[in-house]
Parts: sequence; structure tokens; C-alpha cells
Amino acid sequence: MADESGSIAVSGSDDEGNRPRSRRRGKQRKQRPFWQELPILVVIAAVIAALMVTFIGRPYVIPSQSMETTLHGCAGCTGDRIYVQKLSYYWGDPKPGDVVVFVGPPSWNDTYRSIRSDNAVVRGVQNFFSFFGLVPPDENDLVKRVIAVGGQTVECCDPQGRVIVDGKPLDEPYARYIVPYTPGQPFGAGGGREFKPVKVPEGHLWVMGDNRNESRDSRAHIKDELQGTVPVDNVRGKAVFKIWPPGRIGPVRSENAQEN
Repeated sequence: MADESGSIAVSGSDDEGNRPRSRRRGKQRKQRPFWQELPILVVIAAVIAALMVTFIGRPYVIPSQSMETTLHGCAGCTGDRIYVQKLSYYWGDPKPGDVVVFVGPPSWNDTYRSIRSDNAVVRGVQNFFSFFGLVPPDENDLVKRVIAVGGQTVECCDPQGRVIVDGKPLDEPYARYIVPYTPGQPFGAGGGREFKPVKVPEGHLWVMGDNRNESRDSRAHIKDELQGTVPVDNVRGKAVFKIWPPGRIGPVRSENAQEN
């Protein structure tokens, strides 16, 4: 309405700035209960775990004694759990002395048996959890130490029973020999060590277990199509840490005997 002076009065204009805040608060979003947020948190954690396993690294179990005493996996004892990281090999290939986990080439798989259930439902659950690193992958994963790389020639032995790479005998502090060296005794014959010279193809590795008398490694596959070597593409990562059992937690060190 207009007053006698002709001005217009706006109803309620004096109360606009003092509008109750309760009406604004009522429009705010209410916080969900924890039980409603829990599935979201689980999904986020699962995605992070899957990304870690795919691109960063994952744990592995040591099933055999071929790497003792560096890694334990003997019958009747607790097999070491190790963490294997992938980052190192995004920008370079494995180097001599690295302890690596790799998928065995075809000729290495003659004794491998799938760890998956025959039940289709259970096998599907196992494969699902494997994607998140909670179940081991269904493949013949092995752990050995890199002794020689592509372009190098490896053989055994010198008069002291040492492995030779490019004409240089290696002093290997990590190597364990139970049976004394007997000259003229080929590998596999009662603890024999000797094997003929092998030139490692480019893009391949010559690998051996630290427990030399109890390791079925490159020496046992010299007659295959790769002369016992392992393609670099088969490497899953570099073992860097023992994460279980508690009494053996600690780093897994690379030791390049070629530099000694």
C-alpha cells in the first residue's frame, strides 16, 4: 500500500535478516549411519587393494627349500611370506644378485598342479579373492636369484667349485652347498655341480636357488628351448621383504657376486 507521501511500504522487510537458522539447518544433508557407509568403505578398500596388487606388488608364500637359508620353505617349518614389489622393473630389467619371483616357462611346469578347487563355485571365489591379493594366483610362481643376464656366459665350475660368469669365478656368500664339490661330476648326479657354458639370450635370465644342492633351477633345464633361461617378461617382481613369520621379518637383500 502507498502512504500519503506516496512511498511504498514493504511488508516484513525489517525481519528478513533475522530469519531463524533452523529452517536452513533442516535443509542440510543428514549424516549416514556407519552401517550404511560401511559397504562404501569396503568397496574403496577393495579397489585400492586391487590396484596395489596389479601395479605395486603383492605377498607370496615360499613353498620349498630351494632358497634356504635366505628364505625358508622347508617341509615341517613355517614357509616365509615375502613381499614382492613390481616398481623396480618398470624402469629397468632385473640385475645379477636380485631375488625374483617369476612364472616358470613351459618346461618348468611338469610337476606343477593347480591350487584351485575342482568345484566351479569355489574356484570362482578363489579367483575373485586372488584379484585382491588374498589368494595366491593360479600359476607356477618360483623364486630364485639372478646369476647372469642377457649376453653373459655362465658355467660351472672352476677348480674350487665356483660358478663362472664371463670367465670370472663368483664368490657367493648367500650360496649353500651341502655336498662337497667333486670335479667331473655333472649337475644332478649325486650333488654334482658342473654344467656346460650357456650364453644367456638377450631378454632372458639365468637363475639359481641359494640352496644349490636342493634347487631345481636353470641348471635342470639346459636342454629345453631356452637353455634353462627365464624370459624377463615372466618376472613378477623383486623380493624385498620377509613379512612372516615374526621371527624372520626383515629385508631380502640383493647381492651381486659379479662385483665382489
